[in-house]
Amino acid sequence: MKRSLGPFVSLLSGVLFGVGLVVSGMTSPAKVQGFLDLAGAWDPSLAFVMGAAVLSCGAFSWVARRRGAPVLDASFSVSESRTIDRRLLTGAAVFGVGWGLCGVCPGPSLVSLGTTGLWPLVFVAAMAIGARAETAITLGLGSRTATPETPI
Repeated sequence: MKRSLGPFVSLLSGVLFGVGLVVSGMTSPAKVQGFLDLAGAWDPSLAFVMGAAVLSCGAFSWVARRRGAPVLDASFSVSESRTIDRRLLTGAAVFGVGWGLCGVCPGPSLVSLGTTGLWPLVFVAAMAIGARAETAITLGLGSRTATPETPI
């Protein structure tokens, strides 16, 4: 009985997240770029959205850590890795530069697919191609980079 609600709760969570992105304006690249434009017409509203996200995530994480098991599954699925390696830093840098240049990250781009604009289609296609390329490059380099926890 517990597991049968899992997909529904996942869908509901995704819809709620998407609605939050739309209501907060985070699906607008101009809004994100306005936040990053410290020397121009800076728009601090993204900081409030991010702050609310960090606070709510922190509160739910605090509650989750005190539970023996999740409500809709047998156990928690949490990465135990605490290693900061080259792959993590490179991925974070590429993500940050892309976010700054485009004003979009994966979540809002997927939500924006429901609009009539062309940019979400181009962005999501480029994101999919990039993900495939990263997988191909990683597998092509062999075992040297196949382990995600290779120290710097």
